[in-house]
Amino acid sequence: MSAALAGPDGALRCPWALSAEDYVAYHDQEWGRPVHGDDALYERLCLEAFQSGLSWITILRRREGFRAAFAGFGIAKVAAFTAEDEARLLADPGIIRNRAKIEATVANARVLADWAPGELDELIWSFAPDRAARPAPRTLADVPAVTDESTALSKALKKRGIRFVGPTTAYALMQACGLVDDHLADCVARRG
Repeated sequence: MSAALAGPDGALRCPWALSAEDYVAYHDQEWGRPVHGDDALYERLCLEAFQSGLSWITILRRREGFRAAFAGFGIAKVAAFTAEDEARLLADPGIIRNRAKIEATVANARVLADWAPGELDELIWSFAPDRAARPAPRTLADVPAVTDESTALSKALKKRGIRFVGPTTAYALMQACGLVDDHLADCVARRG
C-alpha cells in the first residue's frame, strides 16, 4: 500500500517523491520542514491554492515564475497590485493563468496587509496538532487529505477574509509548512 521506496541513492522515501525528478530535492529539503514568517506562509498559501485541481509538480515547476510574477510574494507588494497587474498575470505563461486564483491571491494580500506583523504566522501555527498524538504514517493510505485541524484552520482563515482555502488546501499547507510531518515512518526525510 505505497510504503517508503528506495530512491536512486538507496535511501527510502515517500513514493510520491520518486514520481518525478524535481520532487526529490523538494521532498528531502523542504516539504514538511517548519516554515515561519508572514510572507513565506503567504507564498505557500497561494501556491497551495493554485495547486487546487492540479498536480503539485505543475506548481513546483512554475514556482520561480510565480515568485517573479507575484513580486516574491511580498504581502505589501501584492496588496498594491492594480487591475493592470492582474491583466499582466492573466497573460503570464510562467504561472497558472486562472482568473479566480489570481484574484484571490491579490485579494488575500490586501486582507493580510492589514494584519499585524506575525499575525498570519501565529494564526496558522496555532492549528498545529500535537506531534506526539499522531503516529507516523506507514503507508500513503495512512495520510489524510483533511483533518479536524485543517478544517478549523480553513474556517478561521475564511472568517478573516482569506479566499480559496478549503480544508484540503489547508491540510496541504500544514504538510508543506511542517505543522504536520507526513513523511512515512521509514522515510529518510522524517524528523522523528
